[in-house]
Amino acid sequence: MDERKQQILQAIIDDYISTAEPVGSRTIARKYNLGISPATIRNEMADLELLGYLEQPHTSAGRIPSVKGYRFYVDCLLAPPQISERDIQIIDNWYQTKARRIDEVFQETAKILSRMTRNVSMVLAPQVSQCMFKYLQFLPLDERRSIVVIVTDTGLLENKIIEIPEGLSHDDLGRVAAAINSRLGGLAVERITTPMLQDIQNDILPDPQLYERAVSLLKHVLATEKNEKIYLGGTTQMLNQPEFRDVDKVQGLLSMLEEDRLLCDILHMANSDGVVVTIGQENKYTGIHDCSVVQATYRIDGQVVGTVAVLGPTRMEYGKTMSVLKFMQRHLGEILNKYKVL
Repeated sequence: MDERKQQILQAIIDDYISTAEPVGSRTIARKYNLGISPATIRNEMADLELLGYLEQPHTSAGRIPSVKGYRFYVDCLLAPPQISERDIQIIDNWYQTKARRIDEVFQETAKILSRMTRNVSMVLAPQVSQCMFKYLQFLPLDERRSIVVIVTDTGLLENKIIEIPEGLSHDDLGRVAAAINSRLGGLAVERITTPMLQDIQNDILPDPQLYERAVSLLKHVLATEKNEKIYLGGTTQMLNQPEFRDVDKVQGLLSMLEEDRLLCDILHMANSDGVVVTIGQENKYTGIHDCSVVQATYRIDGQVVGTVAVLGPTRMEYGKTMSVLKFMQRHLGEILNKYKVL
């Protein structure tokens, strides 16, 4: 594609993203200083349509970008801006004032992404099976009850209140926790097996009642290790987009957003190196063929543990969305590291 066609295509896509209205040659000539006449622009637009980069809705004389046009725009024409200092400050302040627990970090990440991009956001939290067991701890609640807590290296935790077996003190529980931690500390959760837990009971925990209560939480973690949790933000944002004024289309999309397994499948398409953009019919599922998904993985201690993503119409503001996700890709691991404490 020659430079003039590229300039016209970029102007059309920028204008359509901004207005949601099909773009005509006179609009391009009036709003963009390309130094060519409307007639020349009209001829170039016809060529771009023949090449598959533009489409012409039957109700309008203007053109809109095709999936092929958006793809060329994202890959070859777009230079995503650096995220502004103001946006960075908004993100930092948001976490400082709203996130107090590890699960709140994911919830608030989804909210801030949807607020900044004005689209649906999705955050895939780390899989337990990807985590390392860090430690188990008993926290005294009262004389007869304790909270047993399991913490992983990514800061994820599970907790449960247990009754302290007769004849045992909080000091005894501390020694039990130390014994479990010495055996399991540093192991990947997916490598902790039921026979391994049984060995701990036989060698270290003579009280079967305490064993069942102390490691029941570990068993729960192991049983659900493959479950991934999706946090959504801004699901009502789509109602403000002109593309989704069709009630049936919105209902179908909302129904799809309730399918966690399907969303997890979509979010596993990101690679570990950068931001991935899938546009319209490039998406695997027909339910989002009118949408684009922009996503990026994030890391903790160098290990990819989850995904952040934005879903919106193909007319989304790709540059802003990609710059925000690039920042979150770097920043979210740092945020999560602050919560890896008890």
